[in-house]
Amino acid sequence: MNSDDPLISRRIGQVYRDVVARLRNADITTAELDARLLLSAATGVDDVALIADPDRLLGPEGLASLEMLVVQRLAGRPVSRLLGVREFWGLDFSLNAETLDPRPDSEALIEAVLSQISDKSVPLNVLDLGTGTGCLLLALLSEFPSAVGTGVDCSEIAVEAAAKNSEQLGLDTRATFQVGDWASSLGGAFDVIVSNPPYIPTGDLIGLSVEVREHDPAKALDGGADGLEAYRRILPEMRRLLTPGGYGFLEFGEGQSADIASIAENVGLEALEIRADLGGVLRALTVKR
Repeated sequence: MNSDDPLISRRIGQVYRDVVARLRNADITTAELDARLLLSAATGVDDVALIADPDRLLGPEGLASLEMLVVQRLAGRPVSRLLGVREFWGLDFSLNAETLDPRPDSEALIEAVLSQISDKSVPLNVLDLGTGTGCLLLALLSEFPSAVGTGVDCSEIAVEAAAKNSEQLGLDTRATFQVGDWASSLGGAFDVIVSNPPYIPTGDLIGLSVEVREHDPAKALDGGADGLEAYRRILPEMRRLLTPGGYGFLEFGEGQSADIASIAENVGLEALEIRADLGGVLRALTVKR
């Protein structure tokens, strides 16, 4: 399917192959997956229909809708932004302009929590700092049915997205969200605190991919001159808010683990475990009070 093709009925199998070829030519490594997702969003043709009936005809309206999505994808807009939703930990999360796009790398945090707390029946009180879509908090509440939690974000628009996601997932009775400057306005005690703060050094932002640089909110990426600014704010608050024996879990960038563990230990937290993501990159630090 080319942008200058006449919009006539075409077989879905050939349409799919044409879209894959265009995405591959643009060096998009997820061409096949992206093509399937865009085809389904534009026309309602899912994977099953694509395989079972590749000769089914698509009419001009469906082809036009698909073309609009493909052109935007070729311009660097992520599929998740085009569809307004991203899967994380097997759950669907709605996005908006103020939320970081949840990524599989962050699932290392959920795995780290599960490795420390094996009894899923425990009534945990969970805090998520910089909650964005709410994906970390809500994924944990889905795993721990007796847990409750609070998500905090500096963006009111992000908090709206997180609250919407909690309703869509049926977790709104156990999750609350609020606008705040990290944990500065919070009291109480939490058994688990999780956070995926901004950790990209300011000078490195220009080198990020178009998908990240132009479509994720800058304040969710920019970690200051050395990428560690947020950790200097968060870790003392973790020490203050964690229950004795409570755990904190932090995502970080490549090469930052030793520095963040040092900050944690300097504020009186014990650095326990550093966990890699699915790509083998060290990604999540576990600390304990």
